[in-house]
Amino acid sequence: MLTLAVATRAETYERIRDPLAERDVQVRHLRTRERSLPLTDPRRDPDEFDVGLVYPPREIEGGAADALVSIPWVNDREAVLTSRNKAEVLARLDRAGLPVPETVLVSNPVDDEELVAVFDRFDPPVVVKPTSTTRGVGVARVDDLDSFLGVVDYLDLVHDYRATGDKSFLLQEYVPGATDYRAMVLDGEYAGAVERRLPEEALSAGRWKHNVHRGAEASGVELDADLRELAERVADELGIPYLGVDLLVSADRAVVSETNARPTVDAATKYEPGFYDRLADLIRRTANEAESG
Repeated sequence: MLTLAVATRAETYERIRDPLAERDVQVRHLRTRERSLPLTDPRRDPDEFDVGLVYPPREIEGGAADALVSIPWVNDREAVLTSRNKAEVLARLDRAGLPVPETVLVSNPVDDEELVAVFDRFDPPVVVKPTSTTRGVGVARVDDLDSFLGVVDYLDLVHDYRATGDKSFLLQEYVPGATDYRAMVLDGEYAGAVERRLPEEALSAGRWKHNVHRGAEASGVELDADLRELAERVADELGIPYLGVDLLVSADRAVVSETNARPTVDAATKYEPGFYDRLADLIRRTANEAESG
């Protein structure tokens, strides 16, 4: 039986543990944060794993843990760093001819004249978002120039802190009336999708972020063939084996809003038949390729 390292112990860990155990893959937690980790003690007895699912979430702790356990990852460090950089993802997808929202990367500091020029590229409202967060953290919708400049003022306060490494943000078009989908791509092939939607009372109150961690509900859906193909093309372009692709679909178009190389696994009923067989096969092949090569 293979031993699989999972670096976060949340929904995905609990959901995949039993189905993968039935397929001879033992899921164990590789704890990389909120602990002390000896780096140089020759008496250390690091946890033994055969393969990992996704490279650990914190780069510093992850790098140390990865060096100690020395295992192959289904989604390795490069895959995680690529997907986390929303600016890089959007630029690469656009260059490959894949549809993305109109987006501008702003690297602070810039003066007000340039900020005004950037805002004038869009028809409000527009979305301001960090380049590397998840779960909708830090994402704001602004309806006018003064609101935009006010949000940037707060960002400037964060970016002025000397230890802040990322001093950038994105300004992106708002896609009105869009349905929010998360498509799962596994080993290059579509593996299922959910529609993420806020309850009607939240929508009536003016909320608009369809993130599950912000109260949205995820319902399994059958995506049209063109959307399935789009998700697969995104994963192929980025070269990431296990990928969540976020799609915004309106009446006249579909765009890729971002990707997630650490996608939450939902209930198996929301995915294609054989999902766990395919996941186990990918895990097993990752381990075997590392051992043979």
